[in-house]
Parts: sequence; C-alpha cells; structure tokens
Amino acid sequence: MQKLNLPEYPFREKTMEGGRYVLDIFRRKYVLITPEEEVRQRFARYLVTEMGYPASLMMTEQALKLNEMTRRCDILVHKPAGVPAVLVECKAPSVKITRETFDQVARYNMVFRVRYLLVTNGLKHYCCRLDFELGEVTFLDAIPPYGSLE
Repeated sequence: MQKLNLPEYPFREKTMEGGRYVLDIFRRKYVLITPEEEVRQRFARYLVTEMGYPASLMMTEQALKLNEMTRRCDILVHKPAGVPAVLVECKAPSVKITRETFDQVARYNMVFRVRYLLVTNGLKHYCCRLDFELGEVTFLDAIPPYGSLE
C-alpha cells in the first residue's frame, strides 16, 4: 500500500475468507480492506482524532436514494439533532481526483444539502464550503475542525 498523507492509526484487523478485514467502528462490523477502504477508515479516524469530529455523529457507507437508484456516500457527518453537515468522498490512492469526483459528491449532496464537501484519495485532501443562499462554492485551505462548522 502506498504511503498516505494521513496519520497511522491502530485498527483491529483479522484475516478471514482469504482476505484482510478491518473493524469499521462506525458500522460496527468487519469490512474487507481495499485501498479505498483504508483511505475511508484512516480519514474517518483522522476527523475524529485530529479534528474533533464526534464518532457518534459519523456514518460510513451511508445509503442514499438518487434518481431512484441506491448509492452510498463514504462518510457523512452530522451536527447535533441529526442535521447533515459534512459529506466526504474517498477514493483509492491510485485514483486521481478529477472534476468527475467533485461531480459525484455534488450529486450526493443534492440529497443531503450539507455546507461542507471533502474529497480525498489519502494523498490529497480537498474541502469546499457551499453557500446555498449566494450560490457560491469556496475551496478552503484546510479542513475545518468540528467546532467551527456552521
């Protein structure tokens, strides 16, 4: 696995059915560790450990309905009272982040209408803030800590 631009964290892992699995503490089950899954797990842990995002308000692989099709967003962070606040799209390190990646997360956001969109492949992280009233998108220099989210 390529070295990621994320801290290393200890994970509970086990080998079963010929594959390596990691405990997803948000879904409370073991999931097959693929390159994208490693990015998802480490980025979620980064948000909790380094940025103060409450684990109890985070969901991974959250299902959503979009144009009569079921999709899954990688990470969805809520504010208290269950209001969605941050949507994260994770890609494998080998996947270049392109306009299509941002289009994907923007389509998912048609369902959730969060103010913050994050995109990462574990090497590069992008964050933008949406102002629905003004119709503006602002790319931020850093990921905002949970306490500063609007």
